[in-house]
Amino acid sequence: MLWDTHMHTHFSVDSEAGTLEMIHSSMNAGVDGICFTDHLDLEETQTTPDSFPLDLPAYFKEMQSFQTQFDGRFPIHIGVEIGLQTYLKELLPNIIQQYPFDFVIGSSHWVNGEDPYYPEYFVGKIEDEAYREYFESILENLSVFDCFDVYGHLDYIVRYGPNTNQYYTYEKFADVIDEILRTLIGKGKGIEINTGGFKYGLGHPNPTEAILRRYHELGGEIITIGADAHKPEHVAYDFHKVTGILKEAGFSYYTVFSKRKPQFFSL
Repeated sequence: MLWDTHMHTHFSVDSEAGTLEMIHSSMNAGVDGICFTDHLDLEETQTTPDSFPLDLPAYFKEMQSFQTQFDGRFPIHIGVEIGLQTYLKELLPNIIQQYPFDFVIGSSHWVNGEDPYYPEYFVGKIEDEAYREYFESILENLSVFDCFDVYGHLDYIVRYGPNTNQYYTYEKFADVIDEILRTLIGKGKGIEINTGGFKYGLGHPNPTEAILRRYHELGGEIITIGADAHKPEHVAYDFHKVTGILKEAGFSYYTVFSKRKPQFFSL
């Protein structure tokens, strides 16, 4: 089948899932392997209520114990999803280099100090302007960060907009999105197809099919697959749609990272 390389456990503030539960759910879903990518979202003080700290020593201890337990039966990789904010440009690379991650997702969960998960972010803003501000913040992050492998759920913000993706299209933001994609490709970075968009009722993955296709047209080759599951029942969510979407976008392969190196598998 496919690997699910974006999932969360109780090590993430927004999940209560047991690691073993996620492993068993993944095996039952029939995926070929998984990578845990718990959240490391820090505020500058690392003590604010909305920060997502991660106990990395405990995280590695538990994940490595399960790697040993399932060795030869089911592949388990250890990754992380880091929340990129420009003022963390020195702290985050320093943290990443201290641990033997297989895979690092760089994501934007904050925009100029605000979290679009909350409706307050959109108050007083035209929806399209809020979306553009989000994409422009990604470009700002790309100007200072290089410590990740793929950029996660590129149009994540539409999950939470006042009208979600009812009026959202790639074409509206093609200028800034194309610049993001060209920058990622130039840095040798990939993107993911995140099926969490289906779970949120968008009818599309994050990013949309049009962005996946455009990434490929521009020369992008690194594409990972993840359901962004925070619960066992969401592992490999709507993965039956993934192969068709990726082939339609022009891909023949998908990517799994091991020790920060890409490995390519036929679709």
